[in-house]
Amino acid sequence: MRHRSMIILTTVLTTGALTLTACGSRDDDSKSDSDSGAKTTVVIGVDAPLTGSLSALGQGIKNSVDLAAKIANKNNEVPGIEFKIEALDDQAVPASGKANAAKLVGNKDVIGAVGPLNSGVAQSMQGDFDKAGLVQVSPANTNPALSQGDDWAGGNGKRVFDTYFRTCATDVVQGKFAAQYLFNDAKKKKVYVVDDKQTYGAGLAAIFSEEFKRLGGKVVGTDHVTVKETDFSSTADKVKSAGADSVYYGGQYPEGGLLSDQIKKTGAKIPTMGGDGIFDPAFISASGEANDGDLATSIGYPVEALPTAKKFIEDYKAGNYKDPYAAYGGYSYDAGWAIIQAVKAVAAENDGKLPEDARAKVTEAMSKVSFDGVTGKVSFDEFGDTTNKQLTVYEVQKGAWKDVKSATFED
Repeated sequence: MRHRSMIILTTVLTTGALTLTACGSRDDDSKSDSDSGAKTTVVIGVDAPLTGSLSALGQGIKNSVDLAAKIANKNNEVPGIEFKIEALDDQAVPASGKANAAKLVGNKDVIGAVGPLNSGVAQSMQGDFDKAGLVQVSPANTNPALSQGDDWAGGNGKRVFDTYFRTCATDVVQGKFAAQYLFNDAKKKKVYVVDDKQTYGAGLAAIFSEEFKRLGGKVVGTDHVTVKETDFSSTADKVKSAGADSVYYGGQYPEGGLLSDQIKKTGAKIPTMGGDGIFDPAFISASGEANDGDLATSIGYPVEALPTAKKFIEDYKAGNYKDPYAAYGGYSYDAGWAIIQAVKAVAAENDGKLPEDARAKVTEAMSKVSFDGVTGKVSFDEFGDTTNKQLTVYEVQKGAWKDVKSATFED
């Protein structure tokens, strides 16, 4: 999303194995770990909101990366290396994310990170990761500035952080896709645009608005809401007074569901549409009014409909995880697997061991990673963005999200 991991290396010591110290090198031993019978433990860390209102998404991210690590171990994906995860809770708060980034960077054995969920949190972490050469792969950040800088909208995109990658499409794709569906497919011409003033929500709403107007639609009004507030009646009244035939909301499901509910209570029986931030069952349950007809876009095709995701779904179920994989499970698995593949490439080029400059090597290898993942082809462009631009529109039907259109975005 957004706005919508870490690798700690410890060497298992056995008789005859070289102890790795600050003065030593992973290259000092004449035999690889697999040759000597020892294994290096690589911990993939996860930064996500594991508590709070977005914890359902965060837990799905954590569990899916954990599954990737377990499958890699089961298949002996990287000989001589055992994968584990360690999860850190950012509570969807930038300051917490920055503290987590500092914790990872401060440990010289950490050489990679998966996450976070929120683009605003990512902004607080990127600089620390980049200075330390610590690779970061997000399954959910969608703000384009994270990879292409603040001048991306003018066609002057420039990669700011060489360590930053993501497995999900950006809001440039998602916002335009939503506008095209609302205008061309849903036949809505007068939209009222609301956002939550956060990096993800405001950015997505701006991209949507520009494309909707380009298509010939009219933005009849705009407003902002505050995260964690619950009374949006004044905004709802403005929507009704404006004569809008639809609402676009840039933000997350806790506020989005309440906004939809309060708009409908004014008598304005019009659909509320949003991005992947509202695509969650909690958006529906937050509304006391029936919200059939509300819409959301989300990255990729429905995981359940992808032949490539069949094994992931089976393995996740067999893993007996308490929480569902949710909206970003497939992308999180692929993000974790991308790190595993980068580690595999680095080890393969170094006689089966991780070199002393493992951070730099893993970052370099990530740019070349390419494989068929849960969500489709996983590879990265010159900005570190995914090359997979598949999206889906979902509609609330009979109290549940139902996919109504999937397509590969063409600008």
